[in-house]
Amino acid sequence: MKYRVLIIEDETEMRVTLRDSLAAADYEVSCAERGTAGMNALKSGAFDVIVTEAVLPDVKSLDVLNEIGSVSHASVIVITSHGTIKDAVKAIKMGAFDYITKPFSIDEFLIAVERALDVRMLREENIRLRKDITKYFNRPNIIGASEAMKKIFSVIEKVSTSDSTVLLLGESGTGKELVATTIHYQSSRREKPLVRLNCAALPEGLIESELFGHEKGAFTGAMKRKEGRFELADEGTIFLDEIGDLPLSTQVKLLRVLQERSFERVGGIETVRVDVRVIAATNKNLEEEVKAGRFREDLYFRLNVIPVTVPPLRERREDILPLIEYFLEKYERKTAREVHFSKEAIDALLEYDYPGNIRELENIIERCATLSVSHVIERGDLPPFVLKKTYKESLLPLAVVISDAERDYIEKVLEITMWNRTKAAEILGISRKNLWERIKILNLTK
Repeated sequence: MKYRVLIIEDETEMRVTLRDSLAAADYEVSCAERGTAGMNALKSGAFDVIVTEAVLPDVKSLDVLNEIGSVSHASVIVITSHGTIKDAVKAIKMGAFDYITKPFSIDEFLIAVERALDVRMLREENIRLRKDITKYFNRPNIIGASEAMKKIFSVIEKVSTSDSTVLLLGESGTGKELVATTIHYQSSRREKPLVRLNCAALPEGLIESELFGHEKGAFTGAMKRKEGRFELADEGTIFLDEIGDLPLSTQVKLLRVLQERSFERVGGIETVRVDVRVIAATNKNLEEEVKAGRFREDLYFRLNVIPVTVPPLRERREDILPLIEYFLEKYERKTAREVHFSKEAIDALLEYDYPGNIRELENIIERCATLSVSHVIERGDLPPFVLKKTYKESLLPLAVVISDAERDYIEKVLEITMWNRTKAAEILGISRKNLWERIKILNLTK
């Protein structure tokens, strides 16, 4: 497909020269001698680049730019015999991509057209990507047909039209980040940034700088001014995940931002004002955290404007099968292998409780799709902790039952944490050394 260029130029020799050079470079070229003729050409066809003389016999200086902007999204190059810096600035402000003063070389002209075309293509790509993002984060992309998820969809539709602070509650792995992302991309702020921060992923000494930025020399290693996440999210949305893990010292500053939408960078005195929609998420019971003195009550009330509880997977079992199909298709594409689960394997997956929720289900599907040697994933190909959940237990001595239960639970936690012993020990409430000993005694293997 040839790219289309429109030339609006009243000087015959210049018009013909530009036309011939563009045609030789494999562009499809149309020409107009007057501004009105150029506008008529625009109405009858779409162009990628428009080259126009600044002063035309029937149009006032640069007024042709206003006319072009109202009917076309093409990149515009202005050419003139008597250009000044003032005229160039005016042309750019009115929407021109480039401004060339005669005389100029054909090579210079062709480079300008090529650059204008690149900008046009980039603009179209951005529009397409925005449409794709909006489509991707529409409600149907959150998998779920259960009544619990229908309620979530209803809430998303309502809160997306407001700027109210949203607090997402629920266990780890339930999809709170996806809900937050969907709210942003269905809101009026969708063209602006969505900035994420996991409050539990950073040490206490760095989180304030990450949130609010810092000035040069604010602390050792601060070599230059840095904008924080709130500044980066200006006019958009900030998603604060694991808000329950935010240090008390930082909670005070966050409260001020929620109240006044302003703050100072670390080491600075300049007040920075932002327009940001806040969505927070936690797997902790913040009311209990407030009672224990680990979370400020005033901050809790500021965050808890619109609470949304995302239910665990075990409470919406109708969604398990659609999620299995979704993740299986995802990893089929990734592995370039077509696989499916046998009925017995599906039954076992439907009976399992998924303490790690959707994230755990996805890990199971990825593991099976990757390791399966056959196109059919059988019940025996499932992880052991899934199968043990579905066994019919016989009557056994209490000691055996306790020992088996301990083994099953430790094994399950190790699987969920991908055998990260530090995380597993923290979940189990024992030391890493104690966990290591239990792994050896119970003969657990990765």
